[in-house]
Amino acid sequence: QVQLVESGGGLVQAGGSLRLSCAASGRTFSSLIMGWFRQAPGKEREFVAAVGRSGAALYYVDAVKGRFTISRDNAKNTVYLQMNSLKPEDTAVYYCAADAGLQRLSTKVAEYYYWGQGTLVTVSS
Repeated sequence: QVQLVESGGGLVQAGGSLRLSCAASGRTFSSLIMGWFRQAPGKEREFVAAVGRSGAALYYVDAVKGRFTISRDNAKNTVYLQMNSLKPEDTAVYYCAADAGLQRLSTKVAEYYYWGQGTLVTVSS
């Protein structure tokens, strides 16, 4: 089993920045592909970013490219999402996800087995 605990959410003005963290436990962290997803009120959960096991492979949804950066520290069992130039449309609950069996980065909710409880990000205009 893998436990994921997100932190770092909060209220920020448009144009501001936040850094989300997700601490993992229960399995060798470097064996996991990690992703960030988000779910806005009344909408489906959507992919934001993913990072490969070593941290070299990265993938982002177009809406956040150039503004968000995903990274991981395998020594600290933690994945991060640095969010800059935030917009009101970034408001959502952000979820950390992990999977040990993926052979490549995935954007699909159904392909990640482990999920955190989510952290709320609210961007005011």
